[in-house]
Amino acid sequence: MKAPLKQPQPAELQAIHQLFQAGQVALAEVRAQALASAFPKSLPALNLLGMCQQAQGKLREAAASFRKMIALDPNIAEIHFNLGAIYTQLNDAKGAMAAYRKALQIKPDLTVAHFNLGALLQQQSQWQEAATHYRQAVEQQPGYFQAWANWGAVLQTVGDLKAAEQCYRKALEINADALGYFNLGTNLYDQGAHGQAIEAFNQALQLDPQFADAWNDLGEIYRDQANMDEAVRCYRAALQANAEHGRANYNLGESYCLGGQFEQAIPYFAASDFADAQERVLLCLYKTGQFDAFKQCLDQFIAEDRHGSVLLGSLATHYATNFRQVDAYGYCRDPMRFVRHTFIEELADPNSALLSQLLDDVKHLAIAERKQGRLYYGMQSAGNLLQRPEASFQQLAMLIRAKVKAYRDHFAGSDDALIRRFPKALEFASSWYLRMNQGGYLTSHIHEEGWISGCVYLQLPDKCDHHEGSFEYGTDGDDYPRLHDDFPTQIVDQKVGDLVLFPSSLFHRTIPFNSDQERICIAFDIKPA
Repeated sequence: MKAPLKQPQPAELQAIHQLFQAGQVALAEVRAQALASAFPKSLPALNLLGMCQQAQGKLREAAASFRKMIALDPNIAEIHFNLGAIYTQLNDAKGAMAAYRKALQIKPDLTVAHFNLGALLQQQSQWQEAATHYRQAVEQQPGYFQAWANWGAVLQTVGDLKAAEQCYRKALEINADALGYFNLGTNLYDQGAHGQAIEAFNQALQLDPQFADAWNDLGEIYRDQANMDEAVRCYRAALQANAEHGRANYNLGESYCLGGQFEQAIPYFAASDFADAQERVLLCLYKTGQFDAFKQCLDQFIAEDRHGSVLLGSLATHYATNFRQVDAYGYCRDPMRFVRHTFIEELADPNSALLSQLLDDVKHLAIAERKQGRLYYGMQSAGNLLQRPEASFQQLAMLIRAKVKAYRDHFAGSDDALIRRFPKALEFASSWYLRMNQGGYLTSHIHEEGWISGCVYLQLPDKCDHHEGSFEYGTDGDDYPRLHDDFPTQIVDQKVGDLVLFPSSLFHRTIPFNSDQERICIAFDIKPA
């Protein structure tokens, strides 16, 4: 029989723990180290040492202490959990996930391990497994409102908006805080329920008047409703709460651009790190005719091999055409060549059940309208249409993805960034329907927040004249300054069921039509994660 292992006296351990709790962590570490040296197989001594090291930010030393404990006894779930927490602090996601998985293998009802593992999986975009662990966390502990909220965020990311809403509302039942109302507001906005989203954001702001994100997102709803005075008021409130808020600076700059005040927009874009804010500085320079300053900034982007901006792709092509130079920016140097006119077989049949259901859903579902200044005699839906739960939109999304994959394969030999960096996961960054009535049209524009864009046609008016209601694309638009008129254009005359795919940097518009029949299409953007 083996002699029992020598262990420190409880009084010795208690004395060190009291030092730790009194804030004398450095002294506690010294004594814990001495005790662990004297009793190298003492789990309590090693645990105290690891706690002291972790509290002082000595994370690698703490991890070593906990690994020694695991070597002595690998079946204590809490030690693996502690090691997972330290690996997380060390930004070692792989090590942390392995530690949490081991903890859960030993103790499946360790709820906080499910939550922490779910959070790491969420950061790694492993949505399905993250959702599984959040679900297990709330099943084990129904009052865990943080797990409800995170589960909702995962569901919202994958497009299950209704289920996400239920999670957010459950979190709010347990803990009605500003962040919970903000999360709910973003979800309702994505669903196109603008009125309810405004209520949620206002509730968040009642609880936290300095919640800059809530002010900004509230402003974006007012922008979508064409209430620019209220939108600007909200953006300014966001900047008052946080002067460095990237999106609020961006949105205020965009508001100035919409009013034609490009010089005033520049400092707000320059102060933002959101999306294509720095590229929008170049847009303002170009629109105000500051061509030398524009070219200098563009050359800097090219020198830094930053060829991934849709907006700069459009500007660079226009500049090159304007000055009859070679387009040196590598997003898509010849965008006219990358337009593909195809069709979706399931919609082309006049007796298509899918077509009938899509038209019925578009005409009768309660989806908020998004106002925009380029659309005349028509309306555009808010939210992300192809992420809605209705079967018709889900089926159309699947069919579009197949066509987008075929588009990518067709242009696979191109060395432009458009194809080289083509989105691997074909998720819809945005999607909406457009309904136009007699006299309706959409002025020339690009999709700055897309990568590859498209439009599928569900209902088309009879043509009273050649090309009425057709899709026109080209390299000029949006009042870019022209030094001549030699900018190419092309017209696509569509049929019901047709799909047009094109680089998001390409200008396009709807030609006005005089028929009294309604024109209905669904447009979308897909971009890299």
